[in-house]
Amino acid sequence: MSSDTSTPMRLDKWLWAARFYKTRRQASEAISGGHVKLNGQRSKPGARLQTGDQVYIRKQMLTFDIIVRELSPRRGPASEAQKLYEETAESVIRRESQQAARQEQARLNPRPKRKPDKQERRKIIRFVNKHTREPS
Repeated sequence: MSSDTSTPMRLDKWLWAARFYKTRRQASEAISGGHVKLNGQRSKPGARLQTGDQVYIRKQMLTFDIIVRELSPRRGPASEAQKLYEETAESVIRRESQQAARQEQARLNPRPKRKPDKQERRKIIRFVNKHTREPS
């Protein structure tokens, strides 16, 4: 992957190239919404990113704390995109514990094997309506 480490590039473009977001628009919205911090500070999508900068990303339920290793103006395959950054050890441990907690929660709250059929849905609706009405 060709990278020019001497010239800084836009934060939103790098997040897109590193495959944290599918589009630059999504990356820009995440940055503007405060989900991405550059060197511990809120920034704008056009903020200049350089190698060695630290980026904090909160995406859905996961958090990433990464250090920029390379800059790339183009979006390549995932294997090449992973070379653009290095995730800190604390971030990896935190993310794995979050995933384990989510899996444990899913195990404790199993999904039903199937959806209720029409007759069962009507019974559920009647039951809910009977118990949500205010007493007169």
